[in-house]
Amino acid sequence: MVVSIGGREIGAGRPVYVIAEIGLNHNGDVDLAMQLIDVAAEAGAQAVKFQKRTPSVSTPEHMRSVPRETPWGRMTYLDYRYRVEFDREQYVEIGDYATVRGLDWFASPWDEPSVDFLEDLNVCAHKVASASVTDLGLLRALAATGKPIILSTGMSTMDQIDAAVDVFDPAKLVILHATSTYPLPPEEANLRMIGTLGDRFPGIPIGYSGHERGLQISLAAVALGAFAVERHITLDRTMWGSDHAASLEPQGFEHLVRDIRVIGEAMGDGVKRVFPGELAPLAKLRRVLA
Repeated sequence: MVVSIGGREIGAGRPVYVIAEIGLNHNGDVDLAMQLIDVAAEAGAQAVKFQKRTPSVSTPEHMRSVPRETPWGRMTYLDYRYRVEFDREQYVEIGDYATVRGLDWFASPWDEPSVDFLEDLNVCAHKVASASVTDLGLLRALAATGKPIILSTGMSTMDQIDAAVDVFDPAKLVILHATSTYPLPPEEANLRMIGTLGDRFPGIPIGYSGHERGLQISLAAVALGAFAVERHITLDRTMWGSDHAASLEPQGFEHLVRDIRVIGEAMGDGVKRVFPGELAPLAKLRRVLA
């Protein structure tokens, strides 16, 4: 089974669908968002992804008044959430720019009003953040859009994943293995879950959403069969913000996409054959011909 997003297909026999997770690494700055879109496009990614919240709805009650130090001064966590959100006009600007750069763009809505917001912008797909796996009201609102869904599975049990998957049309679903530790230590990556999810949900493309430092784990995920890979990107890992340290800088992301494409070419079809490049060594080195 393949899933189509923005005219591209995700699944067996297709190139790995690479998503550059901008998330909140734009720090509420449209110019920075556009620079990150450029990074994704120039590296050869297929999509950029943002996060969309209605802070008054999605911010947990116990977090709203918690003070936070920010580049704009000390403010409550709720005020910070408002500060880094883009409005409709800003999303139109960055969405149009992503499209011009040849990228699909979509977001993780964290609440039902954000689903309506993104639908009004006619995004090509929706992403379910790991934190939202158990929010069945949100999942049902997303399913009702009829759009393709990419479901991350971090911080979730198999029973919770089963319940989330049951909400969606399997013909329009991509599932990403994830572990929601930032940054991700290798011992928590559990990449064999890619195979486990593939066995549990046959026919649904399985991918990987990574929060580790470096490239090795994401590349291993591709070798283990991931059909999509999502990684956070940033201009500078030392920038202020919660996700920058677990993100890839431009050169790292470029190398990731490059190496994913090499692995894709190297995987082959599993059918043993004698390749043209072997014929000269065969003639030179094989003493006994069959």
